[in-house]
Amino acid sequence: MEPEGNIIHMDAWLYKAAAEGNIEVFNNNQGLQLESLKTPNHCNVLHVNLATQENAAFLFNIFLPIIKFVPLLYGCFFPPMRDLITNIRGEKRSDFIEQILSRCPSLLLQTNGKGQTPLHVAARYGHSAIVKLLIKSCAKARDGYLEKLGMDQVNDVREMLRITDQESNTALHEAARCGNVEVVKALLEFEDPDFPYSANIKQETPLYIAARRGDGGMLRMLLDKSKSTAHGGPHGGTVLHAAAMARDAEAVKIILEKKGNLTKERDEDGHTPLHYAAHLGSRLSVVEELLKRDVSAAYIGDKKRGMTPLLMAARQGNGGTSSKILSICPDCCEKVDNKGLNLLHYTAFRDSVFPSGSSVFKRGGVELVYGSVRNLMELEGAFGITPQEVYNTLQSKKQHHKQQIKELLEEIENDQVAEQPVRHFHLPNVSIERLEAIRNTHLIVAALIATVTFAAAITVPCGLESEKGSKQGTPFLIHEAAFKAFVVTNAMAFIFSVSALFIHFGVLDLVPIGSEALFKFWSETILYRTQVVSGLLGYATVAMIIAFSTGSYMVLKPSYGLAIVSYLICPAFFFVLHWTIFEYYIRRILLLH
Repeated sequence: MEPEGNIIHMDAWLYKAAAEGNIEVFNNNQGLQLESLKTPNHCNVLHVNLATQENAAFLFNIFLPIIKFVPLLYGCFFPPMRDLITNIRGEKRSDFIEQILSRCPSLLLQTNGKGQTPLHVAARYGHSAIVKLLIKSCAKARDGYLEKLGMDQVNDVREMLRITDQESNTALHEAARCGNVEVVKALLEFEDPDFPYSANIKQETPLYIAARRGDGGMLRMLLDKSKSTAHGGPHGGTVLHAAAMARDAEAVKIILEKKGNLTKERDEDGHTPLHYAAHLGSRLSVVEELLKRDVSAAYIGDKKRGMTPLLMAARQGNGGTSSKILSICPDCCEKVDNKGLNLLHYTAFRDSVFPSGSSVFKRGGVELVYGSVRNLMELEGAFGITPQEVYNTLQSKKQHHKQQIKELLEEIENDQVAEQPVRHFHLPNVSIERLEAIRNTHLIVAALIATVTFAAAITVPCGLESEKGSKQGTPFLIHEAAFKAFVVTNAMAFIFSVSALFIHFGVLDLVPIGSEALFKFWSETILYRTQVVSGLLGYATVAMIIAFSTGSYMVLKPSYGLAIVSYLICPAFFFVLHWTIFEYYIRRILLLH
């Protein structure tokens, strides 16, 4: 720790003045030693000013997603106001920095605790006008025109442009990460086209960062202006790997046009850009661009498992990507991994309903039917089982090979491609006992609803009114709208529940123990049956709630307030319950992403 007397800090009134760009405070205190004014992170007044977000622009950025839902409001209101505020704040910031540098030029090359100059900070936050101002200040041009600089002044600018921070980032790295094309253009204007921009400590070059963003315009500018830009990246990957991770077809196309064929370049794990696209489920246009350049990339296996892009797409459940690869390279389905697992093995692992016959994959309503794909059904892989046997094993109650398959899938889930893990395998766990439990639960619920609604139908609320000469009675409230709603919804609840009983009743008794064929038929339809019955019971429950509410309203109508409360309490509770469940799932989705 530093001794107490050596603690570095900036007085609050000076810090606020620097952040707000209040030049009057500094003009009124000419005796200030600007080069010694620093924060605990060694930021000078320029660092503080450039890192401060404009309040108005910040608020606009917050409300931008909301405003975009109203196109007219967005088109007419947002851009002009944003530009106006940006220009006003930009002019004030430029004036502040220019006056500060006129008093203390040494601040221009001072670095903060992370080794960053003011140029780094300006580039990071996309201040294109400030970047140009800092370059002009560094050049010390007499007439103020950069186009007429001498070589000494150009070298001074280049020296500033090449300063790296503690993570080996230049200002161009920061500009590429920010995504501001104007900043990149300003930084490249005085750089030597043959200067090789080195990678930072994460092995990222400015070109790689732009590709990772999927920024086609910036990529084209970097490739046009810098002839010696390296195409490497982290983990032995390339800028094409980065573009595939960004899922941007335009970026992929630009890189292939400018840097030649990188489609077969592999990272440290033997993954090509097509492996990345297949694993991530990239846009089909990305897959098409990669294969258009070189179809042989579809036949390359990775180092660890020998998996081709097609196998990776099937492993992730990316059916569209699988279809696209097959449509361009139909025979690549013959490639298997190191364990002999083929395309249909991974389809069986991933899909809850196993595709069979000639309709293995569909895209745009067109079936892709190839003999090579159909022949995969008979090929044995790990543990000596075929794809159909994998599916049957996972769906049946038999334990033969099931434990081996589960251990294999748990091992596969530990793999990573393009910094993303393999999606979790939701293995089906269907058995005769499980099917019986599902059926019994449905039968109990359906029977209860049918009993309650039947009793309500024959017990008319508020009784019957007897007519002279007739043994039959007429309901007192037969002309009331609430009574009619009660009768209709009660009948609907009864019909829905009885329908659910008919669907489930006695079906499992037709499945004899040990009958694999009948069990297979049942297991392939259980999800559909369960969804139908669950839907019917859901409708029956809603109808029963409405019947209860309307019935309570009729009985309690003499007490109007109590009737209204009784009428609304069930729907309100039902709404709150479902909203709570909906909110829970939304939170889960946000956490997963």
